[in-house]
Amino acid sequence: MLLATDLDGTFLAGDPQDRLSLYQTITAHPDIQLAYVTGRSLEAVLPLLADPTLPQPDYIIADVGASLYHGETLQPIQPLQHDIDARWPGESQIAGALAGLPDLQRQDVPQARRCSYFCTPERAADPALKVIAERLGCDLLYSAGRYLDFLPRGVNKGSSLLRLVEHLGLDPEQVLVAGDTLNDLSMLTCGLKGVCVGQAEESLLEHTRHCTRVLHADSPGCGGIIQAFAHFGFLGVHGFAAETRRATEPGHAELVIVYHRLPYEEYREHGQVQRRRPSSPNGIIPTLLSFFADGRKGSWVAWAEHEEGEGFFESHTTVDAERYPRLTAARVPLCKEDIDTFYKRFSKEAFWPTLHTFWERAAFNEDDWQVFLRVNRAFAERTALEAAEGATVWLHDYNLWMVPAYLRELRPDLKLAFFHHTHFPSADVFNVVPWRRQIVGSLLQCDYIGFHIPRQVENFVDVARGVAPLEVLGQQNCAPRFVTYGCAVGLERVTTAIDTGMRQVRLGAHPVGLDLDRVRNALASPSVQNQIEHLRCELNGVRLVLAVERLDYTKGVLEKLRAFERLLADNPELQGRITLATICVPAAREMTVYDELQGQIEQAVGRINGRFARVGWTPVQFFFRSLPFEEVVAWYAMADVMWITPLRDGLNLVAKEFVATQGLQDGSGVLVLSEFAGAAAELKGALLTNPHDIADLVQNCHLALNLPKSEARARLRELFDIVAFNDIRRWGDEFLGALEEPRMDIRAIA
Repeated sequence: MLLATDLDGTFLAGDPQDRLSLYQTITAHPDIQLAYVTGRSLEAVLPLLADPTLPQPDYIIADVGASLYHGETLQPIQPLQHDIDARWPGESQIAGALAGLPDLQRQDVPQARRCSYFCTPERAADPALKVIAERLGCDLLYSAGRYLDFLPRGVNKGSSLLRLVEHLGLDPEQVLVAGDTLNDLSMLTCGLKGVCVGQAEESLLEHTRHCTRVLHADSPGCGGIIQAFAHFGFLGVHGFAAETRRATEPGHAELVIVYHRLPYEEYREHGQVQRRRPSSPNGIIPTLLSFFADGRKGSWVAWAEHEEGEGFFESHTTVDAERYPRLTAARVPLCKEDIDTFYKRFSKEAFWPTLHTFWERAAFNEDDWQVFLRVNRAFAERTALEAAEGATVWLHDYNLWMVPAYLRELRPDLKLAFFHHTHFPSADVFNVVPWRRQIVGSLLQCDYIGFHIPRQVENFVDVARGVAPLEVLGQQNCAPRFVTYGCAVGLERVTTAIDTGMRQVRLGAHPVGLDLDRVRNALASPSVQNQIEHLRCELNGVRLVLAVERLDYTKGVLEKLRAFERLLADNPELQGRITLATICVPAAREMTVYDELQGQIEQAVGRINGRFARVGWTPVQFFFRSLPFEEVVAWYAMADVMWITPLRDGLNLVAKEFVATQGLQDGSGVLVLSEFAGAAAELKGALLTNPHDIADLVQNCHLALNLPKSEARARLRELFDIVAFNDIRRWGDEFLGALEEPRMDIRAIA
C-alpha cells in the first residue's frame, strides 16, 4: 500500500505513543510505501529527512503538488515534473503582477513553482486576484483563513498524487491519503480512500462530510491515521496491533553509562579472558564509576571482543562487587573485524581528522559507515534492555553518535545525555561529512548535550542550523568561567537551549577536570621521589622543556620540533643550557595512518641532535613509548616549561596534570599552551601560543624560559586554583546536575 500524508497537523502530530506506533509500523512493513504530500518545499522538508525517528519517505510531493521527488535520491520524478514545469509562468511574473497590491505579504519560507502569500479572507475573495491568476495561467488556493497560493494550472496535491499513482502503476484501492487542512481537500476528493484526522480544519470537514470514502477520525494526527488503517482494513485485522507493542521492555538500571570501553581491562591469557583494573591514566572512568558508589542501580554498556563460534558469551558481569554492588557491566559482543573497522580505522580515519579540522585527511567509506551504524545499533539495543522506565542514559563521544537515534525509537521514555569528549569543528568543516544530517539528527534526539568549552557548543549549533530550523531558547555569558576574547577558542556568549520544532535540547560547556588525588598519591610515592632525584642529577643544571603527547598529526609534534630547532639557532646562548624532553605515546600498530608522521618526527629529532649536540648535552630527548603515569609525574615535577602545542585539541588533560603536579609542590613551572586547545579557554595564567606560527612558538617558549620567578609563581597559583576547584568530580556533578534542571527554567536565562 501507499500512505500519502500531509505533514504538519497530520503525520507530525498526535499523541507521542500513536506517532511511535505508526512510525514503527511503517518501518516494520516493507510493503508500506510512504509519500510526504505537503505545502512545504523540498528545502523545508530536508530537516525531517535528518530526523531518525521519522520513517523516510519513498516519494515527496512538495509545494502543494507542484514538486515531485524520489525520497531516496531527492531527484525530480520525470516526466511528471517536466509537465508541471511547462505550466509554470515563473516566480518573477507573479511577483510583478502583484506588486501593486501592498496588502499581500509574501511568505518568507522556501518555495518552488508556487508563490504563497499571507492574505485576509476579504482580499482572497477579490475578483481582481482571479483575473491576475487567469492571465498568468495559474490556479488559486486559499486555506486556513490566511494562506493564498498561486500554483501552476491544474496542479494541486490531489492531481499530483493521482499522476504519481498512475506513473508507479499502483492499485488506487491500496492508497490511503491523510490530511487536516483545506489544501488537502484535493487529495481527499480525488477518489482515493482518505482520512481527515482529528482536530482538522472545519472547512475541510464540511467539504468532505458526504464523501463515503473519507473517514472523519476522532484522534488527531497519527492517531487518526491509525484509525483509518483499521477502518479500511489495511494490514488486515490484526496486522497493525501486532506492530504497536513496545519495542523493548524496560530494564532495571536507573543510570546507564554508554562508553566504548569497559570500566576494567580485558586481556587473554592461555586462551582465557582475564580482567584487571584500567592501566590508562584516564580519570573519567573512575569518576563515572563513583556515581554508583552510593548503591545506585546501574549498567555500564561497552563492547567486548567475541568471535562467532567461540562459545558462550558472558553478556553481563560484575564491575566491583564490593565498591559498586549494584553496577553491572553489559557487554556488547563485537568481532575483531568490526572493532578494527568501527574504532581503529573508520573512527580514526574519517571522523577524527574531520573533528580536528584536518578534513582533507579524512577517508569516507560507505561500507565502513554501515559497520558503524550496525555497531551503534547494537549499543542502543543493549542500552534499551538495561534502562529502567524513565532512566537517565549518559552517552560518551563520537564513536556513539548514532546511538541516540536508535535509542529514542526503541525507548522514547528515556532521558538521553551526550558528552562530546573531542573537539567539535565549525560548520564549514563538519559539513564535509557525507552523513552529517543523520549524525546531527541523532544528536538532536538527546535531552542534553555537553562539550568541553563554549566555542564547541556554538560550532554544534551552527552545524545543526544547517540541518534543522532552530530557535535559540537561551544564552548566557561565558565569563567569568571562560576566556572570551583572549584566545582562538574564546567566546563571549554561548547557547544553552534550542528548539528543533520536534523537541527542546539543552546544551552546556563542561571542561573535563582532573583527579588531583591521583597526582597527589603519585607524588607521595617513594619511587616517584627517587625518580625526581634521579632526573635532578641527570639534568645537572640544564633547564627542562617538557612535551607529553600522543603520536598524532593533531598534536603539533613536528611543528614543535621545528620551532625548537629555530630557538636554538636564533639563541646560541641556550645551547647546552636547555633540553627538550618529548614523551610521545605511539599509536596502536593497526593505525598505519601515523607511520609517515613517525618517520618525519624521527628524522627531525636526528637532524636537531646531529646539528647541535655536544659531549654531555643532548638537545632533544625523545621517548617514543608509553611511560607509567607515576614516571610522567616525575617529569612534570622537574619541568621548567611545559610546552603543549596541539594544532587542535578538544581540551588537553596533560596541561592540567602538569599544573596539578607543580601546584601541589608549590612550584614555578610555566605552562605554554596552544590557543587552539580547548583548555586555553579555561586555564587563565598559561602563556598562549599559536602552533601554526613557528615564530610565535619560538617567541613564547623563549619568554617562558626567561619569565621572572615571581610572575611564574603567580601564574601557576592562578592555574592551580582553577584546576583544583574544577576537578573531575565537579565535572561529573555539574553535568548530571545540568541534565536534571527543570525544563521550565530554559527560557528564563534567555
